[in-house]
Order: sequence, then C-alpha cells, then structure tokens
Amino acid sequence: MLLIVAKYLIPKGFRGLTLFPFVFVKFPEDKENRVFVNHEKIHLRQQTELLILPFFIWYLLEYLVRLFQYKNANLAYRNISFEREAYWNESNLDYLKNRSFLQFWNHLYLKKE
Repeated sequence: MLLIVAKYLIPKGFRGLTLFPFVFVKFPEDKENRVFVNHEKIHLRQQTELLILPFFIWYLLEYLVRLFQYKNANLAYRNISFEREAYWNESNLDYLKNRSFLQFWNHLYLKKE
C-alpha cells in the first residue's frame, strides 16, 4: 500500500480515495490515523478480490441503485456494501487478518443505517 497526500485529488466531502495500490489522503495527519488507514486497507482488499476494475463497476452501479433507493447521495454512499463493511470494521485493526473472502457480500441486504 502506498499512502500519498493529495489534497486536490480527493473529492469535496471525502478524506481519502483508494485506487489499488494507492491510498490518497487529503490531510497529512490521516496517514497516522490507524482507523482511517484500516478503512482504506479494507477497500484495497475488496479491490483485489474483485480484480480491481469489476470493483469500480460494481461500486458505481450499487451507488446508483442506492441513490434510487434512498433518494439521498450521502445515504446511498454509506449503504454501498463495500462502505458498510469498511465502516463497520474500521476500528478492528485485526479485521483483515481474519476476514473471509468476499465478506462485503454479507453487507448487501441490510437495512439502511
């Protein structure tokens, strides 16, 4: 994983962006935030499991479905299965050691947060 500070690459309202094998962060202090970095590492694992390009296609399609479902951009983003998995497990710094293959799949059909 390569952590790079790129203030102007990150979209407004976000602090990080993961594009395998890079993690771009908006603020230098986020490089030291273990919970934040763990969240992004979870995305790296998801991307590798789906062979990178299918991850981004799925992510975009699921976002559009969630946007139609919730009629709210932030709620749609927070309920993408990849984000659910990452947010729910970001504080568990050992999560990736024990994570099952394609674990995000278990976060597809949950009620909205």
